[in-house]
Formats: sequence, C-alpha cells, structure tokens
Amino acid sequence: MLPAGIVERLKLGETLIADKFTSATVLFADLVGFTPLTMELAATEIIELLEGLFSHFDSLIAKYGVEKIRTIGDNYMVASGVPVPRPDHAQALAHMALDMSEYIHSRPVYRDKRVDFRIGINSGPLIAGVIGDKKYQYDLWGDTVNTASRMESSGTAGKIQITRATYELIKEEFACEPRGKVTVKGKGELETWYLAGVNPRHRMSTATP
Repeated sequence: MLPAGIVERLKLGETLIADKFTSATVLFADLVGFTPLTMELAATEIIELLEGLFSHFDSLIAKYGVEKIRTIGDNYMVASGVPVPRPDHAQALAHMALDMSEYIHSRPVYRDKRVDFRIGINSGPLIAGVIGDKKYQYDLWGDTVNTASRMESSGTAGKIQITRATYELIKEEFACEPRGKVTVKGKGELETWYLAGVNPRHRMSTATP
C-alpha cells in the first residue's frame, strides 16, 4: 500500500526514497477494549466489526485527500501533508477525526458491545520513506510520530486528544477544550486539548451565500 506519487518514483528507478517534511500531521486511532472483545466474539465477528469501521475510515481518506499509512490490529494510522506537502494538513486531519468520531458514535451497539475509539493527533517535522525489498512499505519516523501515538494511548475513550502544536494550527477554525497537562510516556508533562468540533463562527464566515 503505497501513495501513487511514491509508486511513480519507484517506477522511474529511485532505489532509496527518504523525504524530510518540515510540517505534517499524524493521527492514530485505537479501538478501546479490543483485546477483551477478541476473547468474547467469534473470529468472523471481529473481522466484520473491523471491516465496517475501517472501510468507512478509508472513505474519509479519499474525502479529505490524506494518506493511510497502516493498520495494525485495531490501530489505524493516517498522515496529512505527506508525501505531498499541503498548508492545511492539520485542518484536514481535524475534519477527518471529527467525522470518524461522529460515525463511531452513530453506530448501533455491536453484539451487545459498545464500540469506542481513542484518537490522538500531533503536528510537526518528520521523515517519510519506503522500506522493504520484496514487500514495500511507506512509513513515517520522528518525534512527531511518536508523540501522536502517545496522544492516542494517553487519551480518553470517545475523545480526540491533540498537542499544542496541532492546537496552534487549528485553533481559529475548530473548537478545542483544554485538558490541561498530561503525563506522557517518554515526554513528561504535555499540555493537551480535546478537539470538540468546528468553530461555529468560522463555519458561518466561510458559508456560501
């Protein structure tokens, strides 16, 4: 699973693809309580659940023009601003995260189980490239990526937790609720916010007459 532009570069003969981006945004989403679910549900039910969720998330990838990086188990990783830089990378993933959250909360109870996600977002510099020989993988590296993952793991079920870096990029267009300082593994205390929605004033100012 490679971005179209990366495929073209490989076809043209590039043998080492490694790009540095000064500003991009990364999102991680993780299904809360997934391990107990695997013990309670049949294999077909687990696949049916993940397929329904991730297929919808994939449709949002196309809607917002961002890049799905990978899924590992119940973890879903997306990036914006790679491999093609864009000035609104944080805004694009903020919109997508809100759509993801709305979809999750609109779903009926699955097999008597309420499904919820933790979502974490961070913005900043990172490195992106292709690894592998027989099986290529486009992946991301750097502190920005690690911190985005920590935003998910230290987050709250049903909430979208963002760092100051992301908050500063989207605060004019989105409503954000301060969470305060959170102790994050390997990072110490970080000030974080919950992404709550689109700023009503911005929605009105940008509405088409």
